[in-house]
Amino acid sequence: MLAFLTRRLATILPTLLFVTILIFGLQQLLPGDAAKVLAGEDQDPTVVEYLRKKMHLDEPFPVRYAYWLGGVLRGDLGESLRMQKPVTALIAEKLPVTIELAALAIVIALAIGIPAGIVSAIAKGTWWDYAANAVALWGLSTPNFWLGIMLILLFSVQLGWLPASGYVSPFEDLKANLAAMIMPAFVLGNAIAAVLMRHTRSAMLQVMSSDYVRTARAKGLDERVVILKHGLRNALTPIITLGALELGTLLSGAVLTEQVFTIPGFGKLIVDAVFNRDYAVVQGVVLFTATAYILLNLLADIAYFLVNPRLRDGYARA
Repeated sequence: MLAFLTRRLATILPTLLFVTILIFGLQQLLPGDAAKVLAGEDQDPTVVEYLRKKMHLDEPFPVRYAYWLGGVLRGDLGESLRMQKPVTALIAEKLPVTIELAALAIVIALAIGIPAGIVSAIAKGTWWDYAANAVALWGLSTPNFWLGIMLILLFSVQLGWLPASGYVSPFEDLKANLAAMIMPAFVLGNAIAAVLMRHTRSAMLQVMSSDYVRTARAKGLDERVVILKHGLRNALTPIITLGALELGTLLSGAVLTEQVFTIPGFGKLIVDAVFNRDYAVVQGVVLFTATAYILLNLLADIAYFLVNPRLRDGYARA
């Protein structure tokens, strides 16, 4: 296990360095002058010059990158000149909202997608299989913003069961929080569940036709044990990969869904920052989400290691 983690960490650190160069470099390609945008309509030359110095825009690219990277290594992602707050404080403010939304969406996706994929694979060619595939196709084809609007019209406008938009902290009112988050979480989880269902079905079909599954059945094991212990466990590898990637996508901010339901998460933060040329916020949020992707992939690799005995044996021999 230690050798496995050491090899993975040895690839993560250069990757993170390359990501920082890419984020900072691409940021410089944005059109317009950030200092003039932040100076307002008057664009007073004194203010513009002050902003250029404050943001190190008067320095060459390597110097600006060194300033920024040095701050990142100290845990300082800069300050939002538009909101006059540290970027780390903004991330800490929006992160719990995004994490809650992502967690609820993943739970919904797993609860729908994996059982549907198992049933579809086991009942291949039956109406259960056709129904599960039809639902998956619907989930893949339905735009999130349209589904969100339809849910608002049904559950908020027509039935009055749920609030149409807004966010309430779970520490203030847990019931109101769940009522506000269930619809956006379902919208996001619906699309992910469709993808999970297709991957689970494909992996289960491949595994259930393998020799060790036939051997388990020949031994007289209960079909449920064969499916869950011998089938699903060995089919988890692609599902773990997909789950980690989808969770990373959710943590980066579901822009349209957050806009429809007025959820103050990462999506709204990054959109506002891009439009306002708030470079520090854009760089900080993108760096955080890129790091989250890399760490989630590391967790997925660790999960492979724990689930797949052959991988453990291979590293033990190495």
